[in-house]
Amino acid sequence: MTTTVFDDAPRVTDEDGKPAGRGPSFLDIAIAAADRHGVCVRPIVLEQTDTVTGRVAYVPVPCGATRESQCGPCARKAKALRQAQCREGWHLSEEPTKPRARPTFDQEGLIGYRADLLALLGQARQQQHAADIAELEAEIIWADKQLTALGMRGTPPASASEESAGRDSEESSATEKRRRSTRRRQDAPDLPRNPVSDRTIGREFGGHYSSMFVTLTMPSYGKVHSDGSARNPEHYDYQRAAWDAITCARLFSRWIQNLRRVVGWNVQYFAVVEPQKRGAPHIHMALRGAISRAVIRQVNEATYHQVWWPQLGEMRYPGAVVPVWDPRRETFIDPGSKAGLTDWDDALDTIGLTDEPAHKAAFGPRIDIQGIAAGTKAASEAIGYLCKYLTKSVTEVLHARTARQHDHYDRLHAALCRTPCSPRCAIWLLYGIIPKGATAKTVPGICKARAHRRETLALPGNRVLTSEQWTGKTLGDHKADRMEFVRNRLAAVGIEKPATDPRRYTWATIAPGTRTPSRAKLLMTAIAERITWRAEYDRALLAAADPPRPDEDGCSATPTCATPTVQQIFSNDNGVDRTGAPDVC
Repeated sequence: MTTTVFDDAPRVTDEDGKPAGRGPSFLDIAIAAADRHGVCVRPIVLEQTDTVTGRVAYVPVPCGATRESQCGPCARKAKALRQAQCREGWHLSEEPTKPRARPTFDQEGLIGYRADLLALLGQARQQQHAADIAELEAEIIWADKQLTALGMRGTPPASASEESAGRDSEESSATEKRRRSTRRRQDAPDLPRNPVSDRTIGREFGGHYSSMFVTLTMPSYGKVHSDGSARNPEHYDYQRAAWDAITCARLFSRWIQNLRRVVGWNVQYFAVVEPQKRGAPHIHMALRGAISRAVIRQVNEATYHQVWWPQLGEMRYPGAVVPVWDPRRETFIDPGSKAGLTDWDDALDTIGLTDEPAHKAAFGPRIDIQGIAAGTKAASEAIGYLCKYLTKSVTEVLHARTARQHDHYDRLHAALCRTPCSPRCAIWLLYGIIPKGATAKTVPGICKARAHRRETLALPGNRVLTSEQWTGKTLGDHKADRMEFVRNRLAAVGIEKPATDPRRYTWATIAPGTRTPSRAKLLMTAIAERITWRAEYDRALLAAADPPRPDEDGCSATPTCATPTVQQIFSNDNGVDRTGAPDVC
């Protein structure tokens, strides 16, 4: 007997009993099925070469998108990974360990080879052999690339010539001459300054560890409606709002620095930057360890960030007439008088000791502070709230529904477009100042940084800010932990999933014109593979004596997510977590 199960409402039919409208295509059905089973809906086909057998295959890999509008399964996986990272580091009772891999024999051999190359390069420069210098510099670059491929972190020291070294020393001396006093402003409250110890964990109170959940907001720029738009646009300080949005990340870094100096230990944080309805950024953060509310308020009142850039003043080139590049003088000049514009270093030298900074950023007086104990329902809810909008872009969060909101965001974007975001920003040219590193390719008034985009409104590209010792692991380490947990579960019931050696395969993008399987075929293959993984993992959970128990936020206390029921798998409810444990494989 065949049983048909319907999880959707029946389609509306016309008078002839036929479905009204056009039905979905095969690709649409495949995409919907892939989304339900947690399969990437936008796989990227790469060329995989086996270095042992020489076999070449075209393998689809997940796109890795973090926005649900681009790829729902990949975005939900990234969100689950961030939730696991937040949960693991928030209430640690032991200091996190950060393992350091020992240098390998190949790495040490390459370092010795690079040292010989540097010695030969020095001799070639003394003898002024141009051909040898170019060949040795190219060989040093190759050695650096090989070190990176072997797992070296960071950037090797540059083999700069004596001329560039002299320029660097001149630039450093100029910076020393412009160095400003670190004395606090007279209008800011004083803060105690204690030596910061290496301790990163809190203390136990009443038999459990408590930590803090803090929300910081920017100050008021004017009265707003309930939808975030300005009540009086003429009196709303859009220019200050633009400055604060650009400097928000630096201000938060100073806030954490002051907090550590006041409490005297290395406070760790997991913070998320989100926009408010008015377009201003605000920060939700989880702080490890119990900290007095009075101390947090004291730090918030006394923290500020000063931007020591040239004063903007009135825009010299507000219209179509802008500075032009003079190829003979290799600088920007005024199109009318042909006079050169002010260089960046010269503009900084004009700032006097008694002058005010270009901008002073500070958080507003509104601050929310909560103490949350480990293992409670409040902790799970706070983690869910922290990661609530990680799968949405700023445009989706600030979705304007009225003309008043559209106008408000447009005015804020216009203010961002006339506010420089860095010393290299091309907007400085509109104020008659040549930015650092300006070339003939620099377009006056056009900066491609995220600070000037309408869809971001100056919010940082990395909306999750974590301290280095939050867990002592990278996101890749957390993903590897989740994969290892699944492998151990499967191995307990005799299903072996050995980890592959990443050095065995090389990856490359496919050449244009290469015939690859269609997107629908790739999705169908991935769905079949995912169903097999799901069945294997369900078998492992049923055979386990102590299956993981889900937390309040839908994920287990183990590094993997809880197993959904059959009803959840075949549900169309968007609130159901359809990722499942096999997604980490």
